[in-house]
Amino acid sequence: MKEFNPDELASYNGENGNPVYIAYDGKVYDVSESKLWRNGLHMKRHRAGQELTTDIQAAPHEKNVLERYPQVGILKKVVDERKIPQPIDWLISRYPMLRRHPHPMTVHFPIVFMLSTTVFNLLYLISGVKAFETTAFHCLGGGILFTVVAISTGVYTWWLNYMVKMLNPVKIKIPLSLIMLAVAVIIFIWRIIVPDIMDSLRGAGIIYLLLVLSLSVFVTIISWNGAEMTFPVEKE
Repeated sequence: MKEFNPDELASYNGENGNPVYIAYDGKVYDVSESKLWRNGLHMKRHRAGQELTTDIQAAPHEKNVLERYPQVGILKKVVDERKIPQPIDWLISRYPMLRRHPHPMTVHFPIVFMLSTTVFNLLYLISGVKAFETTAFHCLGGGILFTVVAISTGVYTWWLNYMVKMLNPVKIKIPLSLIMLAVAVIIFIWRIIVPDIMDSLRGAGIIYLLLVLSLSVFVTIISWNGAEMTFPVEKE
């Protein structure tokens, strides 16, 4: 049975009339007859010509769907030369699920909290109900906490699944995430020092509100670029 190396497998990507091959658990399958793999792209996310063991394990279907298609070879084992820190190596060995993408799960929390900070502050300005402003302050605290978590898991996922490649979305996400965190911390401390900062939209109050509004802009741009990595869209 033919043995494929990653470069050879990559050429079977369904483009320019090439067959559609994918690898799972060391086996290479020809899925050219599957309508779901037309043009070498599955669900606008998974590309043919790649090793997809982790992706398939996380898919909503069982691995036995591949048994419908012929196995055309095996995938040559390639030694991963990345040095895995011992604690992380132990953690991955003990909890294999961490080989997947933890970042998309944790990133939902700062998105919600940062957007909620803006929304509840605006509700306070409209209604005058102080409870809305207090809720916004609490959401901001949650946003700061989970932004740290999201950045940590983001770096981990970037290293583990993207081999620290400086992709365009990454070039945007990293600096904006750090700027957003810094702005959020400044707003949080400012609100502690001046509890009634939102009571008057003059001078400092306007600056404070603009910083609050910027959080929604930051988190939207960051999450959009994250989606570009997770669900790439073909450009026509």
